[in-house]
Amino acid sequence: MITETLSPSATDSRHSMTRVFLKWGTLAALLIAALYLILALYAQREFVFAMLFLVLTASAVAVFVSRKLYAHRYIFPAVAGMGVFVIFPLMYTVGIGFTNYSASNLLSFDRVKENLLSRTYQSESVRYGYQLFQTEQGYVLYLDGVHQDLVSPPIELGTEESRFPVLPSADLPEGEPLAIRDIIQLRSDLSKLKLVTEDGRELSLASLRSFAAIHSRFTLHDNETLTNNETGVTYFPDHETGFYRDADGNAISPGWTVNIGWDNYLKVVSDPSIRGPFLQIFVWTLSFALATVVFTLALGLVLANLLQWDQIRGKGFYRTMLILPYAVPAFISILVFKGLFNQNFGEINLVLEGLFGVRPDWFSDPALARSMILIVNTWLGYPYMMLLCMGLLQAIPRDLYEASAMDGAGPISNLFNITLPLIIKPLTPLLIASFAFNFNNFVLIALLTGGAPDIIGASTPAGTTDLLVSYTYRIAFQDSGQNFGLAAAIATAIFLVVGALSLINLKLSKVKV
Repeated sequence: MITETLSPSATDSRHSMTRVFLKWGTLAALLIAALYLILALYAQREFVFAMLFLVLTASAVAVFVSRKLYAHRYIFPAVAGMGVFVIFPLMYTVGIGFTNYSASNLLSFDRVKENLLSRTYQSESVRYGYQLFQTEQGYVLYLDGVHQDLVSPPIELGTEESRFPVLPSADLPEGEPLAIRDIIQLRSDLSKLKLVTEDGRELSLASLRSFAAIHSRFTLHDNETLTNNETGVTYFPDHETGFYRDADGNAISPGWTVNIGWDNYLKVVSDPSIRGPFLQIFVWTLSFALATVVFTLALGLVLANLLQWDQIRGKGFYRTMLILPYAVPAFISILVFKGLFNQNFGEINLVLEGLFGVRPDWFSDPALARSMILIVNTWLGYPYMMLLCMGLLQAIPRDLYEASAMDGAGPISNLFNITLPLIIKPLTPLLIASFAFNFNNFVLIALLTGGAPDIIGASTPAGTTDLLVSYTYRIAFQDSGQNFGLAAAIATAIFLVVGALSLINLKLSKVKV
């Protein structure tokens, strides 16, 4: 018996071929899946997203195939993720800011034409009253017209078939017609029927007692104009506003998305009904973020100093209790405070009324609403500042306080001459980060006040307690027009402000950019 053994070199060669096959097979499968996704997006007319995935796919193939780019394959997933989830949404948002993209201008020009051309109307001049008979073979419709009567073959209602011919007839089907209450029960099935006459006209259910002819509402001409077949009015495409308009300027919806340049950005500074609320909200946003940082730092620093006091016993218990607001989810605390500040039944107003005879309007008075927001946000943010200060206070030499005590300095003097100068520099980047976070503190506003009370005279939904981020959200999703273009322009401005803060943070952290 002869046994054949493979040499080590042959075994290594076979393993190498297996690895190469798996590598190229996996790459080919992923490439096919990516190309299928790109073609599907292109078929759905999502050209921007199709181009995005085409660029990513081409970049991935170049990185993972080329030997010159071998080192980049390890960082490519992170770069691709940043491109998809950070850079692309940012560029897309900036691009939307230069368009009239809104609830009334969502579609492309071709899709608007398709939508309008698909509309129909029922002719009042071609209308038939009807009677419905139930026979052994099915339901029979007898249409009573002005010039001639029509009758349908037996129909099985509720089936997938919906088109049936109707022929002239002067004889009623046998039996009694169904009563109106029986027709009401069959209305859903009757509404799906399309009855076709000998001359090709379609009849559909117009009411419980009649069928009427269906006509296309609009006719498209070679010059892209549309004529309303019902009224005879002609509409012209206005590519500056993105609507079809008639000679009097009346528009029909939906509209299409067009490039309007800097109009959204200029509207923020030129339209008084937008500029006034925007500036008011912008100032409040800066004030809110700055005041939150100051109040949380002050309270956190005071509590951290008290917990460092040697004469206090049970520090562990106090430390645990003071950190609890940081451990409870913020949305729970916000909703609890919303109940406590309730103007009619909240415990805070009950106490104030019992002690001082006052019942503040926390949610309807702008100044009180803003004060309430600062109180709640200070409660939510002080544990973070307290933890930071506790760690930094541990690093301050005790000798400095002993020498200060020998010179007769008190706690206030030590705070401003020793503690603050030594901790403010390492705290500065964290304070800037806290400022940037509160600049976009959407959850607090959305859950506590919803932006209310509203600013009088604003043409967009704007409230005195709105931050820029919640103001943008309301413009994009709560306004009756849902002006995504204007919201994108404001979001771009927010990005520039937060980006500037990030650069300052990096500079203060001595990071080279």
